[in-house]
Amino acid sequence: MKKIIYALILPVLVVSGLVFANREIKNETSKRVISKPLSAAEREAERKKWEATPEGIKFKKWEASPAGRKVYAGVANIRNHISDFTNMEAVITSLSLPPGSRLGFGVMARINGVDYIVKFEPEKSQLEQLQSLKVNDKIILRSHNVSYAPKYSYPIVSGEYVERDSKVIFKRAPRKGGC
Repeated sequence: MKKIIYALILPVLVVSGLVFANREIKNETSKRVISKPLSAAEREAERKKWEATPEGIKFKKWEASPAGRKVYAGVANIRNHISDFTNMEAVITSLSLPPGSRLGFGVMARINGVDYIVKFEPEKSQLEQLQSLKVNDKIILRSHNVSYAPKYSYPIVSGEYVERDSKVIFKRAPRKGGC
């Protein structure tokens, strides 16, 4: 009789121990994920600390170089279009990105006389229409984002809407599960 009672109690203890341990692990991870945003002074201190690192020094040198100033001028050239999400007329200048780029699918385009990298994050169904673009095609482009990196000598525009001959050939799909 004692053996049967012990045989029934032992699995109950093991299972309850596992459930309790799993609950503790979940509580610990949720506490670590939550972090409060940095204040302006803390952000400034972190930026200054980063600028003292070798990467920060290299970036500051790039910003002051002619290539960096050219990229910043290109960003300023389309800043109003980006912030207002308005149409920009572009001409495709190349169907390939600069050598060594890791931006995914994209093309080179000229907007207002300045060359840009236009990168896309297409779904498989949208890729065929984007690959139909040819050099010297005139397109209408809209974007919410322009970025830059010392690795590239062109500003990087994230293509969100592309129209050719009054037909939409690309429209970025909204992200699933949030923003």
